[in-house]
Parts: sequence; C-alpha cells; structure tokens
Amino acid sequence: MIPLLIDEVVAVAESVAVAVLPLGAVFLILQVTLLRLPRRQVSDILKGTAIAGVGLFLFLLGIGVGFLPYGRAVGEALGALDSMWLVVAIAGLLGFLVTWGEPAVRILADQVESASSGAIRGRMVLIAVCVGVAAWVGIGMLRITLGIPLLWLLVPGYLVVLVLVWLGDREFVAVAVDAGGVATGPLANSFLLALALGAATAVGADPVVQGFGFVALIAVAPIISVGLLGLLVRARTAERPPATPPSRRPLPE
Repeated sequence: MIPLLIDEVVAVAESVAVAVLPLGAVFLILQVTLLRLPRRQVSDILKGTAIAGVGLFLFLLGIGVGFLPYGRAVGEALGALDSMWLVVAIAGLLGFLVTWGEPAVRILADQVESASSGAIRGRMVLIAVCVGVAAWVGIGMLRITLGIPLLWLLVPGYLVVLVLVWLGDREFVAVAVDAGGVATGPLANSFLLALALGAATAVGADPVVQGFGFVALIAVAPIISVGLLGLLVRARTAERPPATPPSRRPLPE
C-alpha cells in the first residue's frame, strides 16, 4: 500500500512540475525582456504560482488516491442493481452533485453574472448546467446498461445543439458553449468517467466501448440545458407587458 502511494505521489509531482514550471519560466523571461514589473509584484506572482502548484498537487493526489477508486466502486455497485430506473436516478443525482461542486462551473457562473452586470444570474446558470449534466449522466448510464451505441445519442444531441444555437440569443449561446467545456472539469470528469468504467465492468460490457465516451455526453449536456434556459428567459421576457409611465395630472394654472 505504501509503495503504491509513494509511486502516486511521485507521478503527480512530476505532472504538476511539467504543468507549472514552464509557465513560471515563461513569466520570468517576459519579465526580463518585456514586462519589467515591480519587484514586489513579481514576488506576489511567484508566490501565487507556488501556492497554485501545491494546491494542484494535493487536488490531483486526492483524485488519484481516493476519488477515482471511489467513483469506480460506486459504478460497479450501480451496475449490479436490478432496477434500471434506480440506476438512472442515482447516477443523475451523482451527476448533479459532482457538477455542483465542480470549481470550473462555479467560476463560469460567477464570471457570467459579473460580465453581464447581473442581467444573467450566476446561480441560474449553475443550476441549468447541473440539471443538464444530471439528465445526460442518467442517459449515459442507461446507454451502458442497454448497450446503446454512442452515436445514437451524440448525433441527435448535437443536432439539438445546432437548433438551439440557431434560435438562441447570442449571449446565452456563448455561455452555453463555454459551459460544455467547464462541465468536464477535473472533478466531474474524473469521478463520472470512473463511474462509467465501473458500471460497464459490472454489467459485463467492454469498458473501452461502453465506458469511454461518457465525457462526450457530459460535454453536450450543458450546451443544451443553458440553450434551453436562454429560450425560456426570452419567452418570459416577451410575455411581460411593457412598462407604462405613470400618468401625470395637469398642473393647475
């Protein structure tokens, strides 16, 4: 057990070093040749980079040691259940909760609210993304259980995306497309992919054929849900009667 943990620590440390050190080196080169920032600001940036590297190391180590085995164990337990609809319901709930805790999704929601000056509420976007992922995680588990080909879901899904892009407002289309990327962040991606692989193993399906491709379904889910949210907001806005100015009484002569 301890040797495996040491191997995991070394592997994660190497991957974090490969990711962070080149960025730090590029910053120092630009600092010398182009930026010429004050020494205190350079120190703050380097300290922040070091803290981010440590945080990334701990995060990836936790995923590798605990989160991936946990997701696979849950997937195997779900795949062993007899009730198909119970499997779909539990998988959808897990998809909602994992996406709710995904840092990238929360950052997107906060930035959308900030950039739109509150016109698009961040919590509304967050809930739309979580609901979309939950629905498609359930559909993905149904695909694994029934052996449905991946293209039977992806092709109609992206056809719906094209229709929503054509009909939707530019603001919500842009947010929806970015939401498809952030929903497959490291937290949701690692857990839900392990969940799919565990479920495929439990039902006796080929994990490569039925387990993988799950992330593609998760990526298309927020585009559809946020696009539908945009159409709903536009419809509700169109139903509201225009505000009429209050009547003014004539001033006495």
